[in-house]
Amino acid sequence: MSELSTKPYLMRAIYDWCVDSGYTPYLTVTVDASTHVPMEYIKDGQIVLNVGPIAVEHFKMGNELIEFSARFNGASRDISIPVGTVSAIYARENGQGLSFEVSPAEAALPAEAGEDASGDESPPEPPRPARKPALRRVK
Repeated sequence: MSELSTKPYLMRAIYDWCVDSGYTPYLTVTVDASTHVPMEYIKDGQIVLNVGPIAVEHFKMGNELIEFSARFNGASRDISIPVGTVSAIYARENGQGLSFEVSPAEAALPAEAGEDASGDESPPEPPRPARKPALRRVK
């Protein structure tokens, strides 16, 4: 029998501590082919996600997978993150949390994932998010 990883248990502990303390839990994820996140928000192969109870719905942090729904630019998206690709979980307000090592096998993006049908090896430029919504006073 293989030994269970402590990583998902530690992540749940930091998440619970953040929520109980009134902090906002953030995840830093190294994106690979098995990570389902909005591609336009990836920077340098990573994405930072607010996973606080106010920001996400249907949050489930299992031993192998983290799943939830969140809004990006007003559109609801289903997010699926393998636990092995999480490189950190921390409180936004004070930076306290834990960082984890991501093995190259978990974080490597396969070469064919960035290729388009024409065989061009350069990945397409992700679409830029629209400007942030703003409120204005109407009298």
